[in-house]
Formats: sequence, structure tokens, C-alpha cells
Amino acid sequence: MTITPDSVRDLLQSQDFGERLRGINQLRQLDPAIAFELIQIPVVDSNVRVRYAAVSQVASLGSQDLSTALQLLQVALADSEPDVQAAAADSICALQLTEAYPDLETLYRHSPEWLVQFSIIAGLGELGDPRSFDLLVEALNSENVVIQPVAIGSLGELGDPRAVELLIPYATNPDWQVRQRVVQALARLNTPEARSTIETLTHDESESVASQAKQALTA
Repeated sequence: MTITPDSVRDLLQSQDFGERLRGINQLRQLDPAIAFELIQIPVVDSNVRVRYAAVSQVASLGSQDLSTALQLLQVALADSEPDVQAAAADSICALQLTEAYPDLETLYRHSPEWLVQFSIIAGLGELGDPRSFDLLVEALNSENVVIQPVAIGSLGELGDPRAVELLIPYATNPDWQVRQRVVQALARLNTPEARSTIETLTHDESESVASQAKQALTA
């Protein structure tokens, strides 16, 4: 069966949510401009699985019209389902829609859902908004063990050299995965203090961390 804009539109408007999900998958085979127009239908679907799939795909289609993408994703940030909120945060950061940063910060502070907080913090480095530095520092001290490592990564991506002195103490963290994140982050920041810490980590007891540190110094 040939996939056309009309056939996909019919799927997206089907009474069967499985058909609507199939329609979202078939959007990948259409011209991106047409696909972006059609993705606006399931973004507000009544079924959470459909909304989640649609909002997630806005990340790859939203560049067709960033203004409209921003509006769609701001609505999704206020969704009743955490999965949809998290997907909206991912897409906002992927599209670098810095206009939505205040919305992300507000949601992070008020959401009780770790998945939502995780998605926001994990994406802030890619978003690249300097305003996020203080929020990432706050997340660095989070009691949630899954938030701290992604905060380290995002601080490296953000590229603010003020992060170096904050990250260096984590080079001795008992969790080797945290130390590896520190190597990756400090390599991006690339100050003398950062390189000195990376040099120390070339002798780390974890072979993975030591190897990562050696690669960082030769990159």
C-alpha cells in the first residue's frame, strides 16, 4: 500500500488508537514539511500513548516551523501525563527552543516526577541557554541519584567554565559512572584545572574511567 499524506491523515483520525500510532510511524516516510503539519493532529490526541509518540517526534520535525513547534510543546509541558511532559522537554531541548527555558525551570521545580526532572536536566546542556547554569548546579546537589550524573553531563555541554570547580570534587565519587561523567564534562570545559583533574583520572582504578581520561587528553 502506498503511503500518502491523505492515507496518513486517515490513520491519525481513526477511532482505533493503534491505527493512530501507525499513522505517527508512517509520518517518517513523508516530506518533513507535510509530516510536521500532520503531527499537529495527534499531539493533542485523547490517548496518552498517541500524544507521547507524537510529541517525541516533534523533535525531528519541529525545525520546519520553530514558532509552531514551540507552541505545541509548551502545551505538552502542561499535559496531565508525566511521560508526555518528559517527551516535550526532550523535544524542546533538541530543537534548542530557549524561549521555553522558563517553562522548563518552573516544571522542574514543581513536578514530583523524577522522569520529568531527569528529562529536563539531561536536555539543558543541549538547549544551551546560559540561564540554566544555576538550575544545573541545584540539580548537581539533588538527592535523587539519577539526576546528579545527568547534571554533570549537562554542565559540561553548557560550557560555562564556572562549572569546573563544582565538578572537580566529583572526580573522587565512589561511583565509577559518576567519575566517567566528570571526565566527559571536564573535557568539554577544557581549562587547565579541568585537564589536571583528567590527568589524575588516567590512573583511576576503573579501567573505563582511566581509558576515557586518556582519550580526553589526546583528543
